[in-house]
Amino acid sequence: MSRARLRELGITIGDHPTGQFNAITDVPGVLVGHSTIIKDEPRIARTGVTVIVPREGEIWNDHAFAGIYSLNGAGEMTGSHWIEEAGLLATPIAITNTHQVGVVRDSLIEWAVENGQLETWTLPVVAETYDGRLNDIAAFHVRREHVYEAMRIASSGPVAEGNVGGGTGMCCHGFKGGIGTASRRVEVCGLECSIGVLVQANYGSRQHLRVDGVPVGREIESRLKAIQPDPPSNGDGSIIVIIATDAPLVPVQCQRLAQRATLGVGRVGGMGHNGSGDIFLAFSTGNHIPAGPGQLYDLQMLPNDSMNRLFEATVESVEESILNALTSAETMSGLKGTVEAIPLGLLKEVMAAHRPDYHFT
Repeated sequence: MSRARLRELGITIGDHPTGQFNAITDVPGVLVGHSTIIKDEPRIARTGVTVIVPREGEIWNDHAFAGIYSLNGAGEMTGSHWIEEAGLLATPIAITNTHQVGVVRDSLIEWAVENGQLETWTLPVVAETYDGRLNDIAAFHVRREHVYEAMRIASSGPVAEGNVGGGTGMCCHGFKGGIGTASRRVEVCGLECSIGVLVQANYGSRQHLRVDGVPVGREIESRLKAIQPDPPSNGDGSIIVIIATDAPLVPVQCQRLAQRATLGVGRVGGMGHNGSGDIFLAFSTGNHIPAGPGQLYDLQMLPNDSMNRLFEATVESVEESILNALTSAETMSGLKGTVEAIPLGLLKEVMAAHRPDYHFT
């Protein structure tokens, strides 16, 4: 059967309603762009870059409060020290492969200078996961033009998932992984707030994969073992989670939101293994922090005891984003063989056996 998002299969995660597109772009002003590189000559490329652009590109001069959390640090996110120190996000966020963080970071600075967005200095946020199973990562395929392309086409609306952008060559829970996204809407203190998540999922073992609590990885593995063994893995890998919200949060609340991504990853079967870079960032567009000389800011802040619905929405969105990456990704062959997509028909069979109340499509 053709690839589909999780809800298109009839599988629903959580209780809170989604936004219009069930994507990080449901947070007003958040744009997403991908540049995907797939070629076999002169060297095999299965890679790319994904950008998340807050405030429709005005983030360079209209900063947002942010916070980060690292479940396990075998990975990289540039600009993270300044976010920890100042609690401010001042650039778009890019995600690529492990060996291309530097060129993507430098290209974002060049893009800002060329487009008149930078007067002094900046520390772009660029994160990575390792795609060396499918991609010849030592060929350094990602160039400045790919970053520029992703920035140029970044848009609101539906977001391409699976084998796209930075997620092109990624694997997840023994199947093809990549980019996934989801969103939720919640009412907090009389405000209608959006939570949106985008993940680059490249972690985990097949035996640990769970969908809405069902041990589908273990059951699928037992059915497929004779014909499709789990790719060699000790569960290492990485996952980058980016959380956006328009709820008015201050930096420590953004950090608390980022911590909740851990629970969403855990619900799918992530264990935070030793070699996994599990790094999460949350930002809020609910306050405006202009760049430039110091001034007093007129801020809003949700009460901490009103955060629970945002926590729930985050956990649900992270879980569904990872599963959307899995169900949307397609089988891919590359440098070291083929990584199969999760078989959707078999997934539905396993879920139906455990959840007869589901109405599968």
